Amino acid sequence: MSAPPPAIRFLRFEGRQVAFSVSGEGPPLVVPAWWVSHLELDWDDAAFRAFWETVGEGHTLVRYDNVGVGMSDRDGPPLELTLEAEVALLGALLDELGIERATLLGGSSGGCAAVGFAAAAPERVERLLLYGAYADGGAIAPPEVRDAIVAAVRSHWGLGARVLADVFLADASGEERERFTRLQRAAASADTAAALLQLVYRFDVRAQLAQVRAPTLVVHRREDRAIPYEQGRALAAAIPGATLVPLAGRAHLPWVGDAQSVARALRSFLLPGSASAAVARAGGEPAALLLSRREREVLALVAEGLSEREIAEQLTLSQHTVHRHVANIRHKLGRSSRAAAVAEAARLGLI
Repeated sequence: MSAPPPAIRFLRFEGRQVAFSVSGEGPPLVVPAWWVSHLELDWDDAAFRAFWETVGEGHTLVRYDNVGVGMSDRDGPPLELTLEAEVALLGALLDELGIERATLLGGSSGGCAAVGFAAAAPERVERLLLYGAYADGGAIAPPEVRDAIVAAVRSHWGLGARVLADVFLADASGEERERFTRLQRAAASADTAAALLQLVYRFDVRAQLAQVRAPTLVVHRREDRAIPYEQGRALAAAIPGATLVPLAGRAHLPWVGDAQSVARALRSFLLPGSASAAVARAGGEPAALLLSRREREVLALVAEGLSEREIAEQLTLSQHTVHRHVANIRHKLGRSSRAAAVAEAARLGLI
């Protein structure tokens, strides 16, 4: 039996009340808001609820509706629609809850806020998980397609929601698509939905990707109809040490289609001692590709018994950079010491 629905709480932000919910116990897992949502109505959906209960097990799961959306205030001062505002809202929520350090799970456009925050406040991000995400909103679709979708949402919100249901819920039943359409219309007004969709397309975090320091997992369905797989691959390639897990499927929403494979991939990265082998079993790249070229170079020198200072001198890197590489290697291999990481790497054939 599912737990009772999480209580809704509110945070004052920029003159408006922002709705958020907290459920479960354990290390904090924070889900940045994406395009439009509704805390209460989303949770009423059995597939949505089952997915998040699975992924969030053993964690304190924090979700929130964006300003002007869902259960957050619809009326108030003009919305500041920028990436900076999204990052500031995420930080304000962590402050409100007294969370000094959290794991972020950014899905779709919520991945941009997660990346932006991870780059701006690396000391506050334990791990970064990105699903169906992207770095450059302008690359999601050609300009004429983006403009047509925004226009349909603004002028014919019912029609616009149905168009997006076909994209987000590929292969879903007609009943599922109709429910999604009703939820979208209940979550935001036509003008707000259109303005936020324009923001989705304006997001650009490419410059921040190299600044991310947290261990990062990128999960993306190969035939995602909303955010092309290549966008996820580009994310993983640009974030230092990131792991890419490609999955089969066309639906953009993770709880639609084979939700279990998505949940397994995310859980494998969230659980203590998560190993590269576990990620590979969830559908990831071959074990050798889970470590970057530089990480494999560092690993080889660790195996030779060199200290971090000696490795830094040999590779012409700072000792801090080497320390970060070693930490990423230990995390990816699920081992708490250098010696144990070397042993695991040897078992996997990485050295």
